[in-house]
Amino acid sequence: MSPVWWVVVVLGAVTVVIKAVGPVALGGWTPSDRAGRVLALVSPVVLAALIAVQVFTTGQQFQVDARLVGLGAAVVALLLRAPLLVVVVCAVAATGVARLLVG
Repeated sequence: MSPVWWVVVVLGAVTVVIKAVGPVALGGWTPSDRAGRVLALVSPVVLAALIAVQVFTTGQQFQVDARLVGLGAAVVALLLRAPLLVVVVCAVAATGVARLLVG
């Protein structure tokens, strides 16, 4: 097995352990209202940041290219309440078409 696969396996195992330890360590702890609202916002913010980094950067540089068209198509599909698979297919298709047209 290559070193990359070892890293993937170890990270997967660490992730499972962290997810298992959380409920055991915190038990019946319930966050306050304010903390609950903040915790509810963490996942969407992290996901939005990951998407922004993937769409607007190449290496260490800011770049706008066909991926932005795909993101736009995904947003439109989401606004139309399309299923997730349709959103992904729309984004991939729009990105592919934009790359064909722009180069």
